[in-house]
Amino acid sequence: MEYTTQMDAARKGIFTPEMAKVAEKEHLEPKKLMALMAEGKVIIPCNKVHTCIEPNGLGSMLKTKINVNLGTSRDLTDLNMELEKVNHAVEMGAEAIMDLSSFGDTQKFRRKLTHECPAMIGTVPIYDAVVYYHKALGKITAREWIDIVRMHAEDGVDFMTIHCGINKETAKKFKRNRRLMNIVSRGGSIIFAWMEMTGEENPFFQYFDEILDICREYDVTLSLGDACRPGCLQDATDASQIEELITLGELTKRAWEKDVQIMIEGLGHMPLNQIAANMEIQKTLCHGAPFYVLGPIVTDIAPGYDHITSAIGGTVAAMNGASFLCYVTPAEHLRLPDVDDVKEGIIAARIAAHAADIAKGVPHAMDWDNEMAVARKKLDWNAMFDLAIDPEKARRYRESSRPEKEDTCSMCGNFCAVKNMNRILDGEIVSIFDE
Repeated sequence: MEYTTQMDAARKGIFTPEMAKVAEKEHLEPKKLMALMAEGKVIIPCNKVHTCIEPNGLGSMLKTKINVNLGTSRDLTDLNMELEKVNHAVEMGAEAIMDLSSFGDTQKFRRKLTHECPAMIGTVPIYDAVVYYHKALGKITAREWIDIVRMHAEDGVDFMTIHCGINKETAKKFKRNRRLMNIVSRGGSIIFAWMEMTGEENPFFQYFDEILDICREYDVTLSLGDACRPGCLQDATDASQIEELITLGELTKRAWEKDVQIMIEGLGHMPLNQIAANMEIQKTLCHGAPFYVLGPIVTDIAPGYDHITSAIGGTVAAMNGASFLCYVTPAEHLRLPDVDDVKEGIIAARIAAHAADIAKGVPHAMDWDNEMAVARKKLDWNAMFDLAIDPEKARRYRESSRPEKEDTCSMCGNFCAVKNMNRILDGEIVSIFDE
């Protein structure tokens, strides 16, 4: 029996090799996984052309995954640097790479990723259209926007962000309800400007069925873009954000009718106390489709530290149902991240994802923490380093301040509670100052 997409296979009762790998990783019964995929609550982004991919599932009941944004810009066009970031990201456990390149030979870089990188590869075709056609924004035709979507599918991209929720109706709502920060989504601002200049409907909305046909052919997952995500705390959960989410929910049903896998993007900047409620709204309006969040960033005052503001918000979002966290680096709002920024962003996002998995009771999520607790109890430093989320940093800190005695650290020394409790419970004498 043949199938088109992973969702189509699940609905036909076909257990694909990709599903088998995901079921094993997630400790999930095959029938349960297939049932969730048939409903659209779990997806496996996996383009048929991307043959070197290591499949991963996205869904609120699975382990929380993370995505790493990178790519060239007009000011920084070094493809080798971007490839170095990709390699570091994969080594550090990122499940997805999103190529946001907006300058240079974007197709060459994209094809290299889908031919060599085992992570899920995502793109935003609207960026690439501006680069590819190399002409004024208002001169790009609706047909040309859609042709770029097909190009990315043919190149092997596993998921694409399509800003289809900001149609003429949403735009009217936005203009009637002005914001402090307006639209901060790059893709959203581009398509809004195009609509305003041409007077035409958003082609990604108008020709959504044609986009679905492309996605069905290659098994591309659509990431329905949040053009109206809030760009500051003041704009969170406003009329434009909710209006767009309603539209994305309607488009989700249309995609499922064609067996196309869907995830929804959202949140952005948001006060901590609104995140859980937003997750409930998303699950209701978008029928339980996986939610992919940028941040959310929980305060606007921390440029240089937004990997931390994002990790705080991402933890709350994921423990309340977000499936996929887009990392944020210390360079957010300031510059294109370098390799060190990428590393810090990945570590912060992985901590957020892991903390959320523990909170929501993902099977075996806390096993790793228990292993670390055993290593600490034994004062087994090498085991602690091996288990650390960033082993290199842990080792470097230890080496930078060696203690007098190897069974302590330079903070506690003979006052070490772990060492002293081990001794007293083993019947030994504890003598802190005489040792």
